[in-house]
Amino acid sequence: MIQAVLFDLDGTLVDSAPDLAGTANDMRIARGLPDLPHEALRCHAGSGARGMLKAAFDLTPDVSGYAALRDEFHALYATRLLRLTRCFEATPRVLQALDERGIVWGIVTNKAMRFAEPLVQALALSRCAVLVAGDSTPHTKPHPAPLLEAACRLGLPPDACVYVGDDERDVIAGRAAGMRTLAARWGYLGAGQDPHTWDADAVLPDADALLQWLELP
Repeated sequence: MIQAVLFDLDGTLVDSAPDLAGTANDMRIARGLPDLPHEALRCHAGSGARGMLKAAFDLTPDVSGYAALRDEFHALYATRLLRLTRCFEATPRVLQALDERGIVWGIVTNKAMRFAEPLVQALALSRCAVLVAGDSTPHTKPHPAPLLEAACRLGLPPDACVYVGDDERDVIAGRAAGMRTLAARWGYLGAGQDPHTWDADAVLPDADALLQWLELP
């Protein structure tokens, strides 16, 4: 029996792409480059600064000077963290349904705690039973450590948990942790990615489908 539902944050519970993309475009404008269309950046939002810098400047972490640009991105993103970011429409009602049925839920994200915590607080998600951020453990997803940490904090065995995420690394991490995994079809997914190839236990077309998968009355 599933006793806890763990969620990824960006692209699963919240739509943070407008502010992540906005930060990337702010950096482009500062360099005399034109804005990129939101849709050209949205699919990369799940990878945070790394995804945005790749999409906006075709830069990867192995390039000289990347660290300085990443730090610039983070500094700018902190100034607009909640300008346009909102919960997905279905998020409040799905979480309320879990609360009403006594099912514990938490958040496991690769977002650093300095961004994740204020976002969770501002969007009324702070009642989550656990919040594990990208710097809460020595490893980030797709390593299973963050999910195992969440299960430990909840006092549950991993196989009593299901992890819901919109990126293949979420499924890889969940499976490695011994959890059931669900792919969030409404999320960012990554450029050209097909969640049906990720070997998740199910691909959810929308957040409401989670309640059906859990077979909740």
